[in-house]
Amino acid sequence: MTSGDIAHHLTNWTAGQGFWTFDLDTIVMGWAMAGILVLASMSVGARLQAGVPAGLQNWLEAAVEFIDKLVTDSFPVRDPLIAPVALTVFLWILLMNSLDVLPAYLPGLVAGWLGISDFRITPTVNLNTTLGVALAIFILTIFTSLRVKGFSYFRTYLTHPFGKFLFPLNIIMTAIEEITKPLSLALRLFGNMFAGELVFLLLAMLPWWGEMVLGVVWSGFESLIIMLQAFIFTVLTVVYLGMANMQDH
Repeated sequence: MTSGDIAHHLTNWTAGQGFWTFDLDTIVMGWAMAGILVLASMSVGARLQAGVPAGLQNWLEAAVEFIDKLVTDSFPVRDPLIAPVALTVFLWILLMNSLDVLPAYLPGLVAGWLGISDFRITPTVNLNTTLGVALAIFILTIFTSLRVKGFSYFRTYLTHPFGKFLFPLNIIMTAIEEITKPLSLALRLFGNMFAGELVFLLLAMLPWWGEMVLGVVWSGFESLIIMLQAFIFTVLTVVYLGMANMQDH
């Protein structure tokens, strides 16, 4: 694989021009992973086993218990919205991240058979995906703050952090603080996943034996990154929604 091949693998399958350019591969794979998650949940829900579950039900129940413990241990506030949102975010991002361990050449090869010249299979290596999910969490956080605190939520922009007499500076500082939340969520996930994809492509430039050995090693390491990034995104989602439920924040 040459530097030109790397550039090719980093090119999205797009439609449109300028601002209205749509990354079709990101949209297709993101919705495909969401569809798989929905269908798997419906299948498990329709065939629940009592006692000791096995297979996919066991795995999903472990995920539910993990998220529920994370939420209950983090905040004393009981909001029925936080745990379902956190579980959905965790599983969806985990599925999208997992596509990064597929061989670097495989997505482009399959896409070529279908007449598609460029195809990036991992949605989370696209900033549009991570920023979109982060903005959804941000909007949900504002909605939760308004639901819990009412319009007194906007008083924070006037009085925090320097008191009411410096309200112009408070508005600027609080707005920056709020904006950095979705930005940090999006950039952290995107940066780590993009770096992992780039390492796989660089390993593909090695001789076949080097690519095989180092590829297996990096795949194991990347698997940890995939789970860790999904976990971090979920934890921060829980933190932001939990803070929105607290009257003194």
